[in-house]
Amino acid sequence: MTIHLCLLGDANSVHLQRWAHEMLARGLRVSVVTARPAPIAGVAEQVVLAPVRRPSDWLFRVGECTRALRRLAPDIVHAHYVTSYGYLAARADRHPLVLTAWGSDLLVTPRNSRLMHALTGWTLRRADLVTGDSADLVQAAADHGLRQPPLLLHWGVDLARFDAQPWADKPRLDIVSLRNWEPNYRIATIVDALALLRQRLPALAVHLHLLGGGSGATALAAQVQTLGLQDAVTLHGRLDDTGMAAVLARCKLSVSVPDSDATSVSVLESMACGLALVAADLPANREWLGDEGGVLVSDVTPDALADALQRLAQDDDAAARMGARNRALIQAQGSRQHQMDRILGEYKRLLGLTA
Repeated sequence: MTIHLCLLGDANSVHLQRWAHEMLARGLRVSVVTARPAPIAGVAEQVVLAPVRRPSDWLFRVGECTRALRRLAPDIVHAHYVTSYGYLAARADRHPLVLTAWGSDLLVTPRNSRLMHALTGWTLRRADLVTGDSADLVQAAADHGLRQPPLLLHWGVDLARFDAQPWADKPRLDIVSLRNWEPNYRIATIVDALALLRQRLPALAVHLHLLGGGSGATALAAQVQTLGLQDAVTLHGRLDDTGMAAVLARCKLSVSVPDSDATSVSVLESMACGLALVAADLPANREWLGDEGGVLVSDVTPDALADALQRLAQDDDAAARMGARNRALIQAQGSRQHQMDRILGEYKRLLGLTA
């Protein structure tokens, strides 16, 4: 039997694209229902919903989504992001239904109002399986009362692509941020911190690589110009896995300081490449980094962030030890192949097939 999996999510997200490719590589037939289309090689069909420009628009996409799922008739439906595509899938009431929480959909949105809290709980309780990639995210799902305990499942890293390079081959302090240029990720704060670091250590050879792209592109370019950092910052924008790996190979440090987040794939990829981390002191980052994988910053201000960067800039041996520890941990626990094999096993279990 060839399992037909229908993914609901943003097709322009690299995470959904990777999920689709992993399932295609395992012999599944994959279709996609999305409000944000992008080509995904190998997908049998992509159904594009009307554009979503504001959160309330999701309420008016139920009919479209339900009709699409009825026509596609997949064996299993898997919706990514509980408070948008998850809601559509729950309303369509097609089973087995898997929901994957991405972070803010459970850690932020349900706190915005009683209505959103109730709607999130209603959606989660209609799923046959809920997954999340950090302990706090899984607990947030469980707090709503589910049909069965949620599954802690990481996105994982392609260890064949994201690999560590010799520390000695990195003479300059190259720093990378892989996060999108959106308010939650505080990229402007990182740039301000770099400016402070250069003031404190004027002889330091340092360069910041900003990957990700997003709505803050114009403001970031202006900020870099105003601070006179044109020679110290490269705004790469969105890169594919090969491009990302090439930038990470040059770097010693990775910075990830979002206001809210679960387990970040960019953090795992940085760890896989043997980088030390400067990260926001969030539960998921504490899970992966502890005290040995980087420096956690509880109050993310330019000064505090510059302090953390300076600490590692002035102790290269410590940063190298952190990077080596991170690489070893991802090799042991963060393989994408292992995580995707686990979810395939769950699909088969839900369908009553032999794993």
